[in-house]
Amino acid sequence: MAPEPLHITSPRAALNPAADPFDSGFLQALVGGEVRLSPKQALALHREMPLIELGRWADARCRALHGDSIRTYVIDRNINYTNVCTAKCTFCAFRRDEEDDDAYVLEQSEIHAKIRELVDIGGTQILMQGGMHPGLPLDWYEDLLGSIRQAFPDLHIHAFSPPEMVEFVHFFNPPGESFEAKVRWVLTRLQQWGLHSLPGGGGEIFADAVRRKIGLGKCDAESWLTVMRVAHELGMNTSATMMFGHIEGIADRIHHMDLVRTWQDRSIDDFSTNGGGRYMAFISWPFQRENTPLGRAKHWGDGPGDDLSQPFPGDVVATLDGTGSKGDHPEFGRRVRMAGASEYLRTQAISRLYLDNIWSIGASWVTMGPHIGQVALAFGASDMGSVMMEENVVSAAGTTYCLSEEVICHLIRDAGFLPAQRDNAYDLLRVHDAPTSPDLAVDDWSKLRTSKLHVQRAAAAPAPGATVELGWEQAQEGCKGP
Repeated sequence: MAPEPLHITSPRAALNPAADPFDSGFLQALVGGEVRLSPKQALALHREMPLIELGRWADARCRALHGDSIRTYVIDRNINYTNVCTAKCTFCAFRRDEEDDDAYVLEQSEIHAKIRELVDIGGTQILMQGGMHPGLPLDWYEDLLGSIRQAFPDLHIHAFSPPEMVEFVHFFNPPGESFEAKVRWVLTRLQQWGLHSLPGGGGEIFADAVRRKIGLGKCDAESWLTVMRVAHELGMNTSATMMFGHIEGIADRIHHMDLVRTWQDRSIDDFSTNGGGRYMAFISWPFQRENTPLGRAKHWGDGPGDDLSQPFPGDVVATLDGTGSKGDHPEFGRRVRMAGASEYLRTQAISRLYLDNIWSIGASWVTMGPHIGQVALAFGASDMGSVMMEENVVSAAGTTYCLSEEVICHLIRDAGFLPAQRDNAYDLLRVHDAPTSPDLAVDDWSKLRTSKLHVQRAAAAPAPGATVELGWEQAQEGCKGP
């Protein structure tokens, strides 16, 4: 079993906003969970602390929580049950309108077949998300959950991100006098049919000026956070995410983390003594621009009249309280500032130091590649995420990495840790300390390939909703191996 995250239930560390965040005594207290970063202190560290030094402090904090030996991964499968979506997010290459030729909705039999493949390799959960499909009734979801629970009673169902839940309220018109009550009604129904926990998809950036630009038709921050609070009230654990490296400013990232930390505090205060849930993990990743409308925006410095001696437009608009206005810079939303490996590691390290009440920070090798994912284990991450059995959303934006269990274990071990398979609650299922461990049993790494990369695509002349599934040989051209 994983150690109980005592820091979550112990007395909350105090803020000391007047302290110098670069002072070694303050940083030692931060590592020990005795003090919290304020937004201004976090912003100063992000802007001024050398990357390697920042990584060392984030790693020290991670070791204080998780020890020096074990780092984890999960065997699950990301099942995108539909790509039909009412939102028109400018960063998304996956969504389709219902009438598009390559729009799809998976049949129950297709979803069951995917789960069977997962269970056969030792998988323990599915991460099931889709677009926000206006044509699917509540009983479609209830029937699906019930069928999965009956066929796979030991499987953990981690499904339906907050934007989906918000649209469920709009689509199903449930009873309730408030939005929160309506969410509670829907979530209670889905929980009764087999839903166990909620993923943190759709977080993006919470600041309103950014969210209105990139998330057209998607719920606002208050709605996203309210859905998660209701899930915690009902005893469900959740995760939180952040997508950065586009039009946002650095202060927007800190504001996003601050909202997650603040609402986590509330859930712990209000529900922890009554079996309530909480955010178990935070995962951040950089925007992938290929095939997306937002990706057509010019990189800052490449546009006519861009003056690199002046601040990036997103930084001009961004505020630590999220109140920035799009009118504060004429080029806001028209220029992107992509995040590479160093900026990713810097942002992840800040998240580990800032989110003192969240147990796990996940490495995003899916977007950054396996070796940067491995380096992330030295920058505050304690978890390598999932064996990539299927991925459709990020791959639609031009980035697809494929890792088997053997490779994930090898990456963790090569970084100096023991790999361990976990479940959704971060309990350890298998610690790989024997010669029969997945990576140690490999004789010839050159022959090791991920057996399949499933990419959900329409056939050449599909029937309505029909899809085909490409095997490894067909899909490997778009799959970047380790």
